[in-house]
Amino acid sequence: MGCEKCERHRVRTDEESKKLSNRLCRIEGQVRGIGKMLEDSAYCIDILMQVSAAKAALDSFAKELLTEHINTCVAEDLKAGSHEKADELAEAIKKYLR
Repeated sequence: MGCEKCERHRVRTDEESKKLSNRLCRIEGQVRGIGKMLEDSAYCIDILMQVSAAKAALDSFAKELLTEHINTCVAEDLKAGSHEKADELAEAIKKYLR
């Protein structure tokens, strides 16, 4: 949730929040696992494979969040006759794809 002075927040259902939170917890565990592998002097390629898996999981999280944003925030904004959220999304995608 956002603060009272800020309009930039999105109220999610408990189900939406739990789903996204669970994904982030798994990603956090993967990253901690990578750190443990480094501490344990794991083979470089094995660490790189885990980094690749963590990146894929983070990309999957981003896709889920993007889908949610399009289906809610952007759709509602367009229905209200505004293109502000669509323009903001286009800029965010440009930055994300760099």
